[in-house]
Amino acid sequence: LPEPRPPAGQPPERWGWGRSPAARGESGGGGQKTFRTLLAVPAAATDREERDGEERLAVTDSQPPADTASPVERGIFWSRELEEQVPPGFAAEEAAAWLSAARAARVASLERGGCGRSSNRLARLSDGSRACVRYGINPEQIQGEALSYHLAGVLGMQERLPPMALALVEARGRQWEPVREELRGSHWAEGAVVSLTRWVDNLTAVVAPAPWGAEASAGRRLQPLSAGELVGLPPSQLVELVQWSDLILFDYLTANFDRLVSNLFSLQWDPRVMRRATSNLLRAPDGGLVFMDNEAGLVHGYRLLAMWDPYNEPLLRSVCVFREGTARRVAELHRRRSAAAELRRRYRAREPLWARLGFLSERQAELLQARVDFVHRHIAHCRAQ
Repeated sequence: LPEPRPPAGQPPERWGWGRSPAARGESGGGGQKTFRTLLAVPAAATDREERDGEERLAVTDSQPPADTASPVERGIFWSRELEEQVPPGFAAEEAAAWLSAARAARVASLERGGCGRSSNRLARLSDGSRACVRYGINPEQIQGEALSYHLAGVLGMQERLPPMALALVEARGRQWEPVREELRGSHWAEGAVVSLTRWVDNLTAVVAPAPWGAEASAGRRLQPLSAGELVGLPPSQLVELVQWSDLILFDYLTANFDRLVSNLFSLQWDPRVMRRATSNLLRAPDGGLVFMDNEAGLVHGYRLLAMWDPYNEPLLRSVCVFREGTARRVAELHRRRSAAAELRRRYRAREPLWARLGFLSERQAELLQARVDFVHRHIAHCRAQ
């Protein structure tokens, strides 16, 4: 993936993005004055605010029920009624069935186009389904794709990602034998690990909603979205915002710079980029968002934290309404300090070829836990407000 850098004399701070704790070598903690909804948070919190936020994060059923007309419950959680309207995405049973079939199927044909870079292919499988076969520029991109997919499972948001499995390129193997000639023309290395991602029809582009789209295009800091504005939004927009809150949290944890962050970076030469389609994010016909192509996550992204966290962190701070289930999982990973262990357990149990690519290094595992801890403190601070 390209690694662009800001032009000389034009630091990221020009667009309102501050340096992140990870980029400075700190574990970081964020507390800025926030409302109860999506908003920008311009200043650091005090240690006392963070401690208070930690104490108030625990969610209990003893609190009175929220107003059913409000999209937000208990200050920082999307309402249950609203969450029930979010399209289901790729159900776990459906994904498991497809993965099992794809691993057993033969590759009937390989076609160019439709799956990103020129080294990728669209595969037609013998069971009648189709899959994008991604051949990374280097193995860490395929590793990042696989680990990001399973981290989404740990976080309870895997239904937003198309089912993905690893495959071993063997021209004389059973799976690839029907396309032996096509493989010769692909310049893929024998024994390389590629990813098979389920092809999804009729996807359409997604433009970032407020406060990330129009505000950023106007050159301003991310602006608050008041509770009154949330109440007035139509259900379809609220349902999309629920999914965006998960997306931004997910991309912060994985340090994925190849989605909304890459658009924000491009503001320096294209002031209208935020009004255009968001990279690697598409919408299904039922309105569900599909988090596509996560090759930049966890491995490649962690190597470039100093470059991209000045964009990724302000995005996280712009969210102060969360899915309650997501917040619970983050709190548990923080309490047990088990982010890498949970990811490793799930990856090894569900991906037969995991050992071919290996797992995170010790340093990468530490970064993942540090980012989980940072998200937890941010959620706690939002609650404290």
